[in-house]
Amino acid sequence: MFADRRAKTAHGVIAYGRDVTVAIIDPDHAGQRVSAVVPYLRSDAPIVANLAAALALGPSALLVGVAPPGGALPPAWRGAIVGALHAGLEVVSGLHQLLGEDAEFVAAASRGGARIWDVRVPPAARLFSAAAYAVAARVVLTVGSDCAVGKMTVALELTRAAALRGLRARFVATGQTGILIASGGIAIDRVISDFAAGAAEELVVRSAAEADILFVEGQGGINHPAFAPVTIALLYGSAPDALVLVHVPSRTAIDGYGTPLLGYRRLVALYEELCAAVKPARVVGIALNTAHLDEGAARAAIETARAESGLPADDVVRFGAEAFYEAIAPNIALKTSPLKAPCA
Repeated sequence: MFADRRAKTAHGVIAYGRDVTVAIIDPDHAGQRVSAVVPYLRSDAPIVANLAAALALGPSALLVGVAPPGGALPPAWRGAIVGALHAGLEVVSGLHQLLGEDAEFVAAASRGGARIWDVRVPPAARLFSAAAYAVAARVVLTVGSDCAVGKMTVALELTRAAALRGLRARFVATGQTGILIASGGIAIDRVISDFAAGAAEELVVRSAAEADILFVEGQGGINHPAFAPVTIALLYGSAPDALVLVHVPSRTAIDGYGTPLLGYRRLVALYEELCAAVKPARVVGIALNTAHLDEGAARAAIETARAESGLPADDVVRFGAEAFYEAIAPNIALKTSPLKAPCA
């Protein structure tokens, strides 16, 4: 499982997290190194067959590093989690299935003096108040053509590029992997729908106090049959000044549903039309995830995106984020909404 994108939580934490990864538990690739199985992670952490082998390397925590559809714990993993808790390791999970509500895990944690951290549990949220319209920091939201296209990664890379220009740039985490990387945030997809936009706003207002520019991690996709509601919550709640569209050019349909992906022009128009009636925001660039293409095909896909959209386009992981950021930065302008808050 570690080699496929269901392990995107593990991939994100290895690539961008602050803690050292000492081992990956995956029997299918045991004996190899991370860099041999997922080269772009550039990690030499060993892959081991079981918890016992991982414990020998001195970890302090066990991360459930998968994000399966529906967020349920794979049943075969229960033994490893119980064993880790008995050994005193903190168990960290971003699943929708809350480990801290499981009697067996709670008992094991008590015996081992261990902690369970369910990352997706959100704090109490409020209704959207329009306070996000007044922040002084510019707000950029990554939006997608589908789920799992790289919206978090693009936001992180653009945060780094803006910081290199001397700006106080902040990454705003809205999903479980981003929270683990940033050590804070809110999993928007766990917030009651009436309060999801308010939760997004709270993140923006809180983060803007110490920033010149924010890069908000997007979720879902606007024509995703299951996850479009969380996309809308972020689109309105974060009150962005600009959008960056993220796409996997080798993908032609919404993964798992078969719904055809929209073309660049239609996606750009749809996102901008949705923003126009609330707080206008333009798509300022296209960030592509070309990991499944060779370099020649990747460059061709980038040129196609530029030609079809008329916007800057690049793969910010493969070719670096600096040039792309330089191209979009002049169009990230602070905007206010013409609307008043409907609720006090």
